[in-house]
Amino acid sequence: MTDPQDTPQGGTTGRYLVLMEDHAVDAGTQQMGDVAGIRAASNADLEDADVDFQGADGLVLRELGIAIVNADPDQLAALDRAVHEPGPLSLVEAERRVYAISAQPTAEEPLAVDESQFTWGTQAVRAQLSQATGEGIRVAVLDTGFDVNHPDFAGRSVTTSSFIQGEDVQDGHGHGTHCIGTACGPRDPAEGPGYGMAYKSEIFAGKVLSNRGSGTDGGILAGIAWAITNGCPIVSMSLGAATRPGDPYSRTYESAANRAMAQGTLIIAAAGNESRRQNGRINPVGHPANCPSIMAVGAVDVNMAMAWFSCGTVDEIGQVDIVGPGVDVHSSWPAPLGHNRISGTSMATPHVAGVAALIAQATGARSWELWARLSQIARRLPLPSTDVGSGLVQAP
Repeated sequence: MTDPQDTPQGGTTGRYLVLMEDHAVDAGTQQMGDVAGIRAASNADLEDADVDFQGADGLVLRELGIAIVNADPDQLAALDRAVHEPGPLSLVEAERRVYAISAQPTAEEPLAVDESQFTWGTQAVRAQLSQATGEGIRVAVLDTGFDVNHPDFAGRSVTTSSFIQGEDVQDGHGHGTHCIGTACGPRDPAEGPGYGMAYKSEIFAGKVLSNRGSGTDGGILAGIAWAITNGCPIVSMSLGAATRPGDPYSRTYESAANRAMAQGTLIIAAAGNESRRQNGRINPVGHPANCPSIMAVGAVDVNMAMAWFSCGTVDEIGQVDIVGPGVDVHSSWPAPLGHNRISGTSMATPHVAGVAALIAQATGARSWELWARLSQIARRLPLPSTDVGSGLVQAP
């Protein structure tokens, strides 16, 4: 069926996501051509799964069983009829625009924690005490790209790919470099405190957001497929779109997350920054973190209080699963600044992703077992579970 979700004005792209039944990619691709005349390329046939389609009407992400397509009204009607009949196509959903979960201003007052050696976030999750390093674990961060020449990452294994037409992976925004730094950065940089969780992990930087901080569902899903193909057990996504109470989660993303899990990949995503807790307003977890099979991350500050912007569980759709340090977080930033201190559930998410890499290395856990271990060893906090889920992420 066509998803009836009412997205905010300007929230969709005019393209569509077509979800295929399990193990029905070839049949689904054929049916799109037969009933709607849509000629879709396969990401398996392209050097890069770029969502400009390279002259085709759409792109099929084989690992996920999802196509991103251009469709005129007649083609859309034909697809809609097809998903209502038995066959390989199960859902058509409007493609959304997504954004870097915007960073919030930081406080001017100095932190009441000694950061001379390690950032407060590193200390809060006890990463500096762990014997795990993340070595051998591939961590995919899907964001605004990466400063590939950053001196803190000299000698590290970094694989990059851009899913933004006309832009290479070089980070012209900063958000992606900051998130990669928290998840995978160094513990002994030449300048400042150690700030990385899985500091010996293999970095996979996927540019799914432009230098202006925006992207599309199709680009993100292409990035997830790329991460799966490259054997990344962890995907970190500090991105999304705001939702309203009662908005349904994306069934396409939920299927993608389940299919990723089946192939050994856990998706971890930011809950969103739309709350204004100082005014008594808690907003629901955003898209796509509100999907049940995507781990949604909220943010706490150095005092283990909820970050004022952190979204929470407000109804039966979308819930916070875990929290991480997300206020006044020091990490890497593109030149010439080198480092920056910003706040957001965006900053909490790579703490969780990096710790997930430490657990994956230490225990061999993947997929649902990795999710369970993250939840089981989280530090319980005297805060509502609707805000913090299982608690503050902790290193093994």
